[in-house]
Amino acid sequence: MTQEYSRVATTDEVLPGKMKCVQVHGRRILLANVDGNIFAADDMCTHEDASLCTGSLHGEYVKCPLHGSRFNLRTGQVMEEPADENLRVYPVRLDGNVILVGTELEEFQ
Repeated sequence: MTQEYSRVATTDEVLPGKMKCVQVHGRRILLANVDGNIFAADDMCTHEDASLCTGSLHGEYVKCPLHGSRFNLRTGQVMEEPADENLRVYPVRLDGNVILVGTELEEFQ
């Protein structure tokens, strides 16, 4: 599969301790700044359709606003129920202050 990196935001748009939702090839992706490290994961909770961008960020963990499922943004692993399916996470690169998110092209066709 071919990895493609897309420009999604700048570091000025996702300050430490904050989150932002972006679109990559029609998919909603959550960006989170954890102490200067940017993480990218699917925005929708795997338990029910709720935007994690409207949830809360605690270190490298995001908590769903609907039922409280908690996910590790580094690995995508479910840390707290009711969700039982991990989040998809994406590689992130920085080019200066530009945030680039990597996706497999075949996933989005």
